[in-house]
Amino acid sequence: MNPNPLESELEAHARVLVQTVGQSAQLIADMADRIVACFRAGNKLLLCGNGGSAADAQHIAAEFVNRFRLDHAALPAIALTTDTSILTSVGNDSSFDNVFSRQVEALARPGDVVVGISTSGQSASVLRALEAARARGATTLGFTGEKGRQAMGLKCDLCLTVPSADTPRIQECHLFVWHVICGMVEKALFPDQE
Repeated sequence: MNPNPLESELEAHARVLVQTVGQSAQLIADMADRIVACFRAGNKLLLCGNGGSAADAQHIAAEFVNRFRLDHAALPAIALTTDTSILTSVGNDSSFDNVFSRQVEALARPGDVVVGISTSGQSASVLRALEAARARGATTLGFTGEKGRQAMGLKCDLCLTVPSADTPRIQECHLFVWHVICGMVEKALFPDQE
């Protein structure tokens, strides 16, 4: 093991990222295609997650609504992690497990894409959101780590599983993959903007 923490973290990051890309290249392209089809049909993207995954949901929504690399028309993407009144009222009156599913019930329609992000794949609030999305005919995409392969994978049409149980490595891979997807979606929808 490398005694230099910076080098050892970089080695671990690179190893997991290479494994993720190696096992998921076609899946990543398929996810981008689903999002492109959603936007082309006039539908929307809904994203949810807790903690660092909540931050990722907001980050990705911003890339679509504003821009990633290209200046383009705004795309309808909503992070379900940002409305404190909804989050706290559902959490207080019902259960925190329902904070995203209630929003999916209100907002999701057939043709929409609902994304659940959970490094553990065990987050009840995210899993319930995916269940609600399926009940409404929305496409479900998941982003998780090795421990979530089964629980989250069963609730998703497509699920990216990072081959690691280390939360930082999983989050780093999720963000890398999302940046790749954002670029693919922009190029597909706005080929004349490059």
